[in-house]
Order: sequence, then C-alpha cells, then structure tokens
Amino acid sequence: MAGRPPKPTALKRLQGNPGHRPLPKGEPQPTPGVSSRPGWLSPEAKREWTRIAPELERLGLLTVVDRAALAVYCQSWAMYVDAVADVAENGPSFVTDKGYEGPRSSVGIMVKMISAMSKYGAKFGLTPSDRGKMQIPGEAEEDEFTAFLSQKKGNG
Repeated sequence: MAGRPPKPTALKRLQGNPGHRPLPKGEPQPTPGVSSRPGWLSPEAKREWTRIAPELERLGLLTVVDRAALAVYCQSWAMYVDAVADVAENGPSFVTDKGYEGPRSSVGIMVKMISAMSKYGAKFGLTPSDRGKMQIPGEAEEDEFTAFLSQKKGNG
C-alpha cells in the first residue's frame, strides 16, 4: 500500500479528527492496560519501562498488544544510554594503527537509536510535539469564545 500508514482510530480521537473524515467502524480495540515487562530487556530498558508504562496506561495509550513496540522503544533508549556513556568515556572518534581517524561505532549507534526512539516514541506520544497533536477525551476545556457561542445557540 502506497502512502502513509493509516492512523489508528484511537489516535484520531485523541487528536480531534481535524479532517472530519468518518472514523472507521469495527476497528479492533485491544484490551487497555499494560502487558508484563519482557524479562530479556537490559537493566536500563527495564528502568525505562517502569518509568513510562504506568503513565501511558493512565493516559489510555497502552494496550496489552503494545508490548513489543514499547519494548523496542525502551531497549533503544538503553542502547542510546550505553552509546552516550562510551562516547563520554572514549571520545567520538578513534585513531587506527595507521594513523587514520574515524568515528567511534557508538556515534552511529546513538544516531540510529535516536531515530528508533523518535519513531516508536511518537506512537505513544512521548514528545511534547506528539502530545500537542493529542487530546484526551473528556479533558478538553472549552474556551471563552466557544462557551459564548454555545450559550447563544441555547438562547436563540
């Protein structure tokens, strides 16, 4: 299928469906909640899972089938942290036996993990920009102008 992948209906609802296109009916709705944390995650990835999973669940952005996507995000974070520590300790480059300077592999790992975290983090609204596109149902506040117009419609 060409083009952008379809956006999940739950995400369209959170973002307010700005295109006002009809929302699909009958889309599978996985059970809300959090699955068990994978045991194979590195210690840093486990800490990240423990830090973010409860909040994602509270916001209704996590279902039991999201385990793999969240695990990828958390493990990418852990690999990023390891790469940053390596660069901090050894520098961003190295010199070969023949005197050539090259980038340390950890620099490439950092770049790849930033990309992976951006991709998977966006799916869970983990950046201010991603959250700015979302609206939790029932938590929207009506601005003064909209309240005024609503009042006018009710009286007119």
